[in-house]
This record gives sequence, structure tokens and C-alpha cells, in this order.
Amino acid sequence: MDKVLGIGNALVDIMTMLPDDSTLEKFSLRKGSMQISERDFADKINKETVDFKKSQSSGGSAANTIHGLASLGAPAGYIGKVGNDSFGEFFSNDMKANGIVPFMLKTMTETGRAMALISPDSERTFATYLGAAVELSDIDLIEDQFKDYKYLHIEGYLVLNHKLMLKAAQLAKANNMKISLDLASFNVVEENLEFLQEYLNNYVDIIFANEEEAKAFTGKGPEEALHELAEQSEIAVVKIGKNGSLVKSNNQVYKIAPFKAKSIDTTGAGDLYASGFLYGLVNKMPLDKCGEIGSLCASKVIEVVGSKMSAETWNEIKQKI
Repeated sequence: MDKVLGIGNALVDIMTMLPDDSTLEKFSLRKGSMQISERDFADKINKETVDFKKSQSSGGSAANTIHGLASLGAPAGYIGKVGNDSFGEFFSNDMKANGIVPFMLKTMTETGRAMALISPDSERTFATYLGAAVELSDIDLIEDQFKDYKYLHIEGYLVLNHKLMLKAAQLAKANNMKISLDLASFNVVEENLEFLQEYLNNYVDIIFANEEEAKAFTGKGPEEALHELAEQSEIAVVKIGKNGSLVKSNNQVYKIAPFKAKSIDTTGAGDLYASGFLYGLVNKMPLDKCGEIGSLCASKVIEVVGSKMSAETWNEIKQKI
């Protein structure tokens, strides 16, 4: 089975269940977005919501995808940077406990954390203090980290560091790896459109986008966006929520039906879709099957709070696969 290496912002997610959207309005947070914040701002939100139901888990988009791949039984590794603190220890231990090979760099800056604010309609909004994660740089990457891996999965949030994104792509291509990119968030795409367009053209083999991200990238609806993205990559995937997903490669379009689910929290839905899709690819499955596995994983994760599922749920998923 081919091995997948992930690279992204190593964060600890603090999941917070909101009774309504007034907290988002109070802090001027665009619902469904991911906004970079200072530590004080994240702490202020945490204190404001202290009486709300909370939980904690290791997170970050690429880390979630890699965790999902490992839970499915695929060999995987992860590159990230954490602080020399309890959050960093929590994150690193979680990677190792799930059989992931961690290339974890450390710094004296505090480990990053994401305030994941979950609205009653299950939509999530992130206020993210990157902390140590933002210190991951191009000089931290060396060829040995990339050896023996067939795929590199990159989260779009890393676009804040162009040199890092370029170095990762160059090392991947030097090792004959396929590059998978998740566009991450519509506002991140809007703010970095020119760089992402060039990056997709030059390096990316597999592109994942939800409906909002695809529109931010192309200015078009899901199907038209799919065609445009497929012109610039080997495999294009556009996720359209409860309507399933669209996959295109070699002029062939696959319409993937959604699985029924009772949504509680959409955190990790896109990340776990990528887990299932990449799992299909590393097992040489047809693209429609890759999409079905992605859809299955996404349908299960939205039925729990956060991006992590129980061993029992993973066993259920593997039996269905």
C-alpha cells in the first residue's frame, strides 16, 4: 500500500458548542470561515464561552486527514511544528498513538490552537491562533522526510507561507510523489488566489475543494468549477455538502451520492472526505469508489463533535468498505 505524508498547521482544537450565533456576531466572525487571530483574541473567545460545552482534540486540516488515513489502516506520516508545552505533547502523543510517523519540530512558542465554534445548525467557524505552527518554514524541510512516500497531502492554510509551500512541492516532485491539495477555506482562497492558481498549475495532481472554495477559486458554480479545476490537475474533487460530491479525471465525471447522516458538527467533514478518497487511491481503487469512501467517512464524522471518531465507528467504516 502506498504511503501518504501530510504537512500542515499542528493545532489543538477546542470544540465549543454555541447555543446561537450571537458569539460569532459579537466577535465579528464570518460564519463558516477560518480566521487567523492573535492569542489574546482566541483566549478572549475561550473565556467568553467558558460556560458552553467544550472538548479538546488534536487538529489542523492535514493532521485530521492523516489521522483518518491511519485509522483506515494506511501507512502515513506528518510534518508539523509544536511548542514545548502540554498542548504540544498532547498533539505528538496522539500522532504516535494512532500509528502515524511524526516529523514534529519544536519551538519555544506556544502550540497553536483553534477555537472551533459550532453553531446549532452544525456549521463550524474557526478563530485560530497559529502559535508554533506558523513557525514551520522551508528550512525545516529536508529530503529524508519525504523518502518512501508516494503522496504528499498539503492543507491550503499553509498558503500563508509561500516559501514553505514551494519547498514542500519541490521536495515531493524530486521524490516522484503525487501532490494533493485541500483548498481549506473560502476566505483563505480569496486572499491568496493568484499564488494558489499558479501553484495548482505547476505542482498539484489532486485538488479538493468544497462548493464555497471552488467558487472563490473559479468564480463558478460546482460543475463549471469542477471542469476548470480538472484542466489544471490530474484529479479534481468538488464537495457539495448534502448533495454529495463531483470527481473529474481524464474527461470522465463521477457524481458521488451522499450517505445519510444526522449532522451535529461539520468539523473535519472535508478533511475526512480526503482521508477516504486518498485511502481509495493508495489501494488502487476506481475514482468513483474513492469518492464513495470519502463520502462515507465524511458522513460519519459529522455525527460526532470534533474531527475524531471512535474505534467502533472506524471498524464500521472499514466493514462497509
